[in-house]
Amino acid sequence: MNEIKIHFQQLIEDKSWKILKQELSDLAPFQIAEIIESLDKDYKIFLFRLLSRELAKETFQHLSHEEQEDIIEGLASYANKLTGLLNDLDPDDRTAFFEELPGTVCQRLMQMLSKEEREIATRLLGYPEESIGRLMTPEYVAVKPHFTVQQTLEHIRKFGHDSETLNVVYIVDNNWKLIDDIRIREILLASPEQTINEISDNRFVYLNAYDDQEVAVKVFADHDRSALPVMGSDGTLLGIVTVDDVLDVQEEEHTEDFQKFGGTEELDLAYTKTPLFEMVKKRAGWLIILFFGEMFTASAMGYFEEEIAKAVVLALFIPLIISSGGNSGSQAASLIIRALAIRELKLKNWWYVMRKEIFSGLLLGSILGLIGFIRIFIWQKTGLHDYGDFWVWVGLSISVSLIFVVLWGTLTGSMIPFILKKLRLDPATASAPFVATLVDVTGLIIYFSVAAIFLSGKLL
Repeated sequence: MNEIKIHFQQLIEDKSWKILKQELSDLAPFQIAEIIESLDKDYKIFLFRLLSRELAKETFQHLSHEEQEDIIEGLASYANKLTGLLNDLDPDDRTAFFEELPGTVCQRLMQMLSKEEREIATRLLGYPEESIGRLMTPEYVAVKPHFTVQQTLEHIRKFGHDSETLNVVYIVDNNWKLIDDIRIREILLASPEQTINEISDNRFVYLNAYDDQEVAVKVFADHDRSALPVMGSDGTLLGIVTVDDVLDVQEEEHTEDFQKFGGTEELDLAYTKTPLFEMVKKRAGWLIILFFGEMFTASAMGYFEEEIAKAVVLALFIPLIISSGGNSGSQAASLIIRALAIRELKLKNWWYVMRKEIFSGLLLGSILGLIGFIRIFIWQKTGLHDYGDFWVWVGLSISVSLIFVVLWGTLTGSMIPFILKKLRLDPATASAPFVATLVDVTGLIIYFSVAAIFLSGKLL
C-alpha cells in the first residue's frame, strides 16, 4: 500500500491528471477508498475531485466516517462538487453520515441539498437514533397488483435506475399500503400476460420504522434476504433496508460489545483516530472500579491473616484458586452474553442456564481439583516441595476449594448477564475483568473457609 500511496501522490505532484483519471477509472470504488485513506489529507482532496460523479458517490460510501468528514471539509471551498456529492449519495448513507455530525454542521450541509433530497433527509433524521427508520432508503421499485409482468418489466426499466436494489419489487395498493414483495426471478420466469397479483403469494417479511436496528440484524439472519421493506404503523410502505447497511450495524454492535467486554467504554472513533486523553478517559472508569474491587481481595486476605501465618503453604495456592474461579466465570459470561446477543437465549431461560452451569461447574471444578491434588502428590513424593506431614489434607483443601470456586465462578459469570438484561442494561458490561474481580474476592473466602474445615486441629 505504501508503494501505491507514493505512486498516486507522485502523479498528483506531476499534475498527470489524464493518467490519474485513467488509472482511477480502472479501479473498483472500495479500492479507491483504500487508496484515499492511505494518502495525506491534501492529496485525498485532489484525488477525490478527479472522480466522476457516480464514482465519487460510490467511493464515498466505502470511506470511514472520519475520512468522509475530511473529504467534506476539504471540498467546502468547491461548492458545486460538494453539493453534487451530497445530493447524489443514497439517502440511508447520507443519513448515517449526517447523524454523526455536530448539529450546526449538519444544518449547513442540509441547505446544500435539493428540495426533494432535503425532504427525504429531514424525514429520515426524524426517526429515533438507532432505529430502522434511520437505515432505510426510499429508493425502490413498487408496482400495483393489476400490472402484468410485461408492464412491470417496462416499469422497472423506466424507474429502476435509481433503485437501491432490483432483486425485489414491492406490490402496493392505491394508498401505498404494502401488499407483498416479489423477487425479480419470479417476474422474469412468469408469462408476460400474467398479472403480478397472480404470481404473488401475499406472504412477506417486513420491518417497522421505529424498531431498533438490532431487530433488522436478527430478521435478515433468519430470512436470508438481500432487502426488506420498512412499514409504518398503518401498513404504509416507507422504504427499504438492504443487507449491506445491516452488516454495518452488526459490525458496530460487535465492536461495541468487544470493547465493553474488555472492560472499557465504547470508543466513539476508530482506535487510530481516538486522542490519547479520550482513550484514557474511556478506560480509566472501569480500571478504577476494578481497582477498588481488588481492594476487597486484600481485605479478605487480611481477615484470614492468622490462618495464613499458621499455614503459610495456603498462600502458595492463592493465585491458582482465584485465577481458576475468574477464568471459569469469564468463560461462562462470554458464552451467555453471546447467546443473549443472538437471541439464542432469553430471560425466561435463566433457570435452564443455572441448572446447566451447576453441573458444568461441578465437572470442571472436579477436573481441576483432581489435577491440583495430583500436582501436590507428585511434588511431595519427588521432593520438589515438602508440604509437611499433613500434605494429604492440604491437597484435599485445594481440590475441594477448586470445585466450589469454579462452580461459583460459572454461576456468577452466567447469571450476571441475565440480571443486567432484566435491569435493561447491556449484558456486555458484565465484562471478563468485572466477573474475575468479583470471583477473586469471594473465591478467597471460599478457599480459606474450606481450608479451615479440613486443616482445623492440624495446621490451624
